[in-house]
Amino acid sequence: MERHQSKETCELLTEGYCIIPDVIAPSELVRIKNAIDAAIEESRRRGVATYTPFMDPNDRNIRLYTLPDFDDVFMELLRAPVALKLVRELLGEHFIVSSFTGNIALPGSGSMNLHADQALVVPPPWTAPWAMNVIWCIDDVHEGNGATRFVPGSHHYQDFRDVPPDALEKSQAFVASAGSIIAMDGRMWHTSGCNTSEDEQRAMLFAYYTKDFLRPQTNHDAALSEATKARLDEEAKALLGMGAAANVRIGGGLVQLAKGPPIDTGVTLGRTL
Repeated sequence: MERHQSKETCELLTEGYCIIPDVIAPSELVRIKNAIDAAIEESRRRGVATYTPFMDPNDRNIRLYTLPDFDDVFMELLRAPVALKLVRELLGEHFIVSSFTGNIALPGSGSMNLHADQALVVPPPWTAPWAMNVIWCIDDVHEGNGATRFVPGSHHYQDFRDVPPDALEKSQAFVASAGSIIAMDGRMWHTSGCNTSEDEQRAMLFAYYTKDFLRPQTNHDAALSEATKARLDEEAKALLGMGAAANVRIGGGLVQLAKGPPIDTGVTLGRTL
């Protein structure tokens, strides 16, 4: 029997993205904004720069890394049922959080290079979704305040040679209200927009999930403080890819002492369960 899929799931699978409004209540938005402000201050106190010169053309774009280390609310977002449902629909049951970062565009911020997040961690060809972002919109996002720009249909590109020279000109800005999430296929080519507003700050949080056999962008065992790790339950640790065992799930059945043919794990370069 074919499983029923929601409108949002169908859009994610076909269009490469979907937008779900009103996921975060107004009171929670206040809590998250306060946590972001505190994370900026704490990052700088730790000596971690919030301006990343190789990514952004000026310091009007604030970057935050390893968000779960700053406030429990960020772990709550990673585990939100509405987000994990979409991740399971696109990536399947076996996934981890590769990284969770923040991008706050202040007036005057510029745009980074066009890229696809799956292309950052997987060589071509990109024949299946092995990565995705769940983007939390903490403010209203639109073209004028630097919303993420995406190239429609680019999640079908399978090689760098498929990216047209005018890809950036073909891009368009996401439009979503504060409290929305944008789920985006990791093969979608995108970039940060320019904040040309006079007084609008635009905060977006990027929860980057990948298949569990991919090495994560963040080594959470090394990056998280001992105090943060002590607060995590086993489910949270597994979601963050923590623990002594790593890439052993797929081929584990091949070495088990059992009769019969090798177990088909359903994972090839172009096909995944």
